[in-house]
Amino acid sequence: QVQLVESGGGLVQPGGSLRLSCATSGSMVSTYAMAWYRQAPGKQRELVARIRSGGTTMYVDSVKGRFTISRDNAKNTVYLQMNSLKPEDTAVYYCNVNGDTTGWSIAWGQGTQVTVSS
Repeated sequence: QVQLVESGGGLVQPGGSLRLSCATSGSMVSTYAMAWYRQAPGKQRELVARIRSGGTTMYVDSVKGRFTISRDNAKNTVYLQMNSLKPEDTAVYYCNVNGDTTGWSIAWGQGTQVTVSS
C-alpha cells in the first residue's frame, strides 16, 4: 500500500517561492509516475505537473516556466518548486501516485495549503 505525506505549504507574498515535498512509502514507487494536483475553493481539482518514472515531465500551461517538478527515487520523494507565485496559485496542493503508462490514480496525499497573498 502506497502512502503519501506532503509538506512545505504556507503563506507567501506574490512573486515569492515555495517548495513542496511529498514523501512516499510502499514498494516499487520508483516505477510509478508522480504528480501534483491543486484545488482552489469552488473549483475542480486540476493537474499541475507530472513526472514519469523515467523523468519525463509535463505542466499545465498556467505554471510553465514557473514551477518545476522533480523526484529523488533514492529518497522516495517528489518535489514541486514553485517560483514567481501568483494569487491565482492559491489552492490546496495534493500529491498523487499514478500508473506510469496508464495514468490511473493509485494513491493521494492529504493535501497542503498554499496561499499567495500580500
